[in-house]
Amino acid sequence: MAGQTPNYERFIADLGKPDAQLHPLYVISGDELLLRNEALDALRAACRLQGYTERVTLSLTATGPWNAIEENTQSISLFGDRKLMEIEVPTGKPGKTGGDALVSLANRAARQELTDISVALILPRADRTISSAKWYTAVTQQAVLINTPVISREQLPAWVQSRLKRQKQHADAATLAWITDKVEGNLLAAHQEILKLGLQYPEGELTLEEVENAVLDVSRYNVFDMSHAILRGDGQRALKVLHGLQAEGEALPMVLGLLTYDIRNLYTLAQARQNGHNPRNLTRKLGLFPPKDQLILNTLDRLPFSQIMGLIQHAHDIDRLFKGFPADGRLTDAWQEMARLVLRMADVTASSH
Repeated sequence: MAGQTPNYERFIADLGKPDAQLHPLYVISGDELLLRNEALDALRAACRLQGYTERVTLSLTATGPWNAIEENTQSISLFGDRKLMEIEVPTGKPGKTGGDALVSLANRAARQELTDISVALILPRADRTISSAKWYTAVTQQAVLINTPVISREQLPAWVQSRLKRQKQHADAATLAWITDKVEGNLLAAHQEILKLGLQYPEGELTLEEVENAVLDVSRYNVFDMSHAILRGDGQRALKVLHGLQAEGEALPMVLGLLTYDIRNLYTLAQARQNGHNPRNLTRKLGLFPPKDQLILNTLDRLPFSQIMGLIQHAHDIDRLFKGFPADGRLTDAWQEMARLVLRMADVTASSH
């Protein structure tokens, strides 16, 4: 049915049935490449079973040849072959021409003019800009919308266990926690490591020693992981992510820039509170939305105003160190001093140098 949004796992399972009902228009949306590919693979397999012998793949940007959509949906096979057309918009921004082409596609779907063809539109996660666009509304009203799930760190052990179960293996909580630490933030690599465990070891329970021998450290972090850990007061995790970013070659100014952004927001809200205003009323003006807004407010309650003032100077000193200038009372290595700032922001009892 047009406009439906089935559960991701249910969608995959239903497409695996011999009598799966195929629709003329799908939208597969999400940032996890592994899950997006799995949804697309399931659709391809179902199409093959039902005689879709042709597959057309388009990857389009705002300047792409959007007329290819109409050409492929209007061309009629002399032999009655069915066609799967995959349209990937990597940026999620089709531009004016692309947006018009997608609205036209949605209108044709609404008029039931898409015959002997199934169209899959592949997008990144629909943020506020994408979801409010006219073309997105038009398409999703006519499409089966598949939003691939976001697998958080807390959900990752259960996700790993479910993947092990597919190959008739399982692991205890400690082993799952170890795997999670090694593959966090890199779901595609996690999938590959799990498949490797299936090839190396028999069915049944995996021991920690077996997993340690097989699984590489393929964790991948980003600065937002660190920011959220800091604002939750989890200094140990924040420090781990910081070291991971450094090892992966992340630029220090990028990391410092995000921390400085958080510090400035904390300072603005702390000042408002000092002046008798409710800081919660200012979060939207500062561009803070869930879950970041509540994390910032919680940190505001945890850190005294004087310490927030000190964070500003600390960040400034790290910037000086990175540019090759000394800073009184600071370490000479900017990354080491960054670690002190991270702990100081995450834990009120940490060093206040």
